[in-house]
Amino acid sequence: MGQRKSGHVTLLDIARASGFSVSTVSIVLSEAPLSQNVAEKTRAHIRAIARRLGYHPDAYARSLRRRRTMTLGILAFDLSDPFCVPLMRGIQEGAHKSGYMPLVMDAQAQRKLFDSYLHTLIERRTEAVIVLASWVFEETNLLGDIRKNNVPILIVGRDLTAREISSILVDNEAGGALAARHLYELGHRHIAVIRGPEEMCDSEPRWAGIRRVVAETGMKLDEQLVFELPGVAGPASGFEGGTHCARQMLKSGRPFSAVLAFDDLTALGVVRGLTEGGVRVPQDCSVMGFDDVLPSEVATPAMTTIRQPLREMGLEAAECVLRAIRSAAPGKAQLHKTQPELVVRMSTAPPAAQFTLQSKTRSKKEASLR
Repeated sequence: MGQRKSGHVTLLDIARASGFSVSTVSIVLSEAPLSQNVAEKTRAHIRAIARRLGYHPDAYARSLRRRRTMTLGILAFDLSDPFCVPLMRGIQEGAHKSGYMPLVMDAQAQRKLFDSYLHTLIERRTEAVIVLASWVFEETNLLGDIRKNNVPILIVGRDLTAREISSILVDNEAGGALAARHLYELGHRHIAVIRGPEEMCDSEPRWAGIRRVVAETGMKLDEQLVFELPGVAGPASGFEGGTHCARQMLKSGRPFSAVLAFDDLTALGVVRGLTEGGVRVPQDCSVMGFDDVLPSEVATPAMTTIRQPLREMGLEAAECVLRAIRSAAPGKAQLHKTQPELVVRMSTAPPAAQFTLQSKTRSKKEASLR
């Protein structure tokens, strides 16, 4: 057999090596009904040649014939964020079970890349689009263009049902309430809170859940111990923000025995900031996060958190868009809310008797004066 122009083994290569026509080879390897009319010995010979040459079917050519790409477009705001990893695994699992290939795009927290990749997914004729959302992006007209092309689209992490786009997200208000109630039941009455960035859609409902528990229990929140993270600049920004907020808490001299952070990375940053100030977690101060991403489980101390069922949400996202593809008709946008779960680990404990970080800070100052 002479040198092929293409690096891929083709039906023509197998036909030349086996001595049979391209049509016969195609019928046998595609296991078409007509292959039953080909002698078993011939079929076995053709398959053996295909295996020896390393032949794989041309999915691109098949998609042209069927006018189906069998691909799901997945656009993530930033794949380096641990939040995205379990979501991606769930989506891939759901796609694989149905024979679909995920076409993954990483916007790297850049708006221009987000818009560019949405263009690409439309041009590549993906049969559905799943967006792993975080920051503000919904004003883009491209989402509307996808709907106009009758391509099912689903957003994970935001509620865009008002724009006729199906959405999956955790019940953030319930999660915020779970976190606040856990700290209250441990005995904490002086709680510092770090809210998410203003543009993050998760921030306000989590804050609403916290305030609901505060009102129900009669707790008091010190306004000087309520902080807000700056805008999202990347996955590390939450950690850096948590560290900065912890330093500000200690600097304020206000009493607190627990910190409720916006998410796990922020909570890990809080632990760093408190540790730098000589404060032990959880002996001196409890800290808890939100999401239950891998770093929270393997950190020291392991982080108490509110778990989002991320893998399950990814699996549900894939199943939802695959159902929409099979229905071949645009359905009404639906909102799927998943329930959060409290995961108790090592970073929270009852407050030390008669202890406040204010008194600890003062004693250090008095010792330095002596």
